[in-house]
Amino acid sequence: MAFISNVERFHRNNVATLRNSPLAEVSGALGDLGTLLPLMITLAVNGSISLSTTLVFSGFYNLATGILFGIPLPVQPMKAIAAAAIASHASERETVAAGSVVAIIVLLLSITGLLHWVTRVIPIPVVKGIQFGAGLSLIISAGSSLLQPFAHHWDFPLDNLVWSFAAFLLLILTQRASRFPYALIIFIVGLILAIIFVATSSHHHLPHFRFWHPYFRLPWWSADAIGMGIAQLPLTTLNSVIAASALAADLLPDLPAPSVTALGISVGVMNLLGCWFGAMPVCHGAGGLAAQYRFGARSGASIILLGLFKMILGIVFGETLLDLLTAFPKTLLGIMVIAAGLELAKVGQSLNHGASDLWEASVDQRSHKIHRDISDQERTERWTVMLMTTAGILAFKNDGVGFVAGMLCYWAYRVADWIEKRRNRRSSERTPLLHT
Repeated sequence: MAFISNVERFHRNNVATLRNSPLAEVSGALGDLGTLLPLMITLAVNGSISLSTTLVFSGFYNLATGILFGIPLPVQPMKAIAAAAIASHASERETVAAGSVVAIIVLLLSITGLLHWVTRVIPIPVVKGIQFGAGLSLIISAGSSLLQPFAHHWDFPLDNLVWSFAAFLLLILTQRASRFPYALIIFIVGLILAIIFVATSSHHHLPHFRFWHPYFRLPWWSADAIGMGIAQLPLTTLNSVIAASALAADLLPDLPAPSVTALGISVGVMNLLGCWFGAMPVCHGAGGLAAQYRFGARSGASIILLGLFKMILGIVFGETLLDLLTAFPKTLLGIMVIAAGLELAKVGQSLNHGASDLWEASVDQRSHKIHRDISDQERTERWTVMLMTTAGILAFKNDGVGFVAGMLCYWAYRVADWIEKRRNRRSSERTPLLHT
């Protein structure tokens, strides 16, 4: 009954938020395009996924997520699988098989309760470090894309650093206007530029009607596919599930945050449905949530609208969208990714004030909680653990390495505390003997 009650509450909030701030919700829905478009387009060009099926299925996932979770939770590519599939030109059957490997493992971890247990034993500084590292990783990747040679040449008048500078300037000027429809404006400008490019090119074609024809595709669980799935597993569990759940609680405290179990089941079900039809492996993610929140989304209405839009595009235009999507200015997408990375990295500021593990039940046993005061030494230790986690992620470009580094740093401090307590206890036991 609690589930039904939450869905009804989410529906009321979705409707009210959309009525009050329609432009902000639409803008927020487009906030994660900087992550979605480059990976989806490249995979489609390489023949590693079906573009039309990916749009239809991911749109349906957006729709279901907005209804069931009621927050702007993204549906985005599994980045490790996408990167490996692009590098190796993996077949469609191998790519979807890799997604199904992750889905099965995460689903088992969620159903058995192991994922919830893991969440309880991971310290908040490590979780914050994963979020902080993910945010900085987005900024670095976006900066790298803006340094590509094409962005510096006037041979590309519709996609160069002039457009990125203008987009960045608009971002700076509107940073205090949290509901300003920034992403919507950037999307419209980028779409106009892409249409001009395609329309004036002899090698590209504008989208035209081509009805979606779904087809069955048996996944091929090759050694490479299983390897891609295993490589994705730390990123999915840590960023798409654990960090996303924690970030939802931070950004939208007035709404029930999705549990790690619910998010894990969601990731598993999405990919076990889509893997039989050539859909891109997808997950949720803290970065996408931060992006959609940064650009105005405050409810599930934003991604419901996005889901409907993607489904219509996939059903009506399908693969003919590829030329137009490929022509979308990369410099504009890069600025959107930078903004998303900054929003995600900002969650680190609450580490020592406002973090969930610093709130305790009050003595009078009422529902109110009090904030626990921490010493300067504990502040330093928590900050060091977070930075150690972030350093591992950035240095090795791997969430799993950052997680291990952060946990080792955390437990090193705990062992040092234990040794110090034992010394103090022995010292207190010997003190009376010295006075007798």
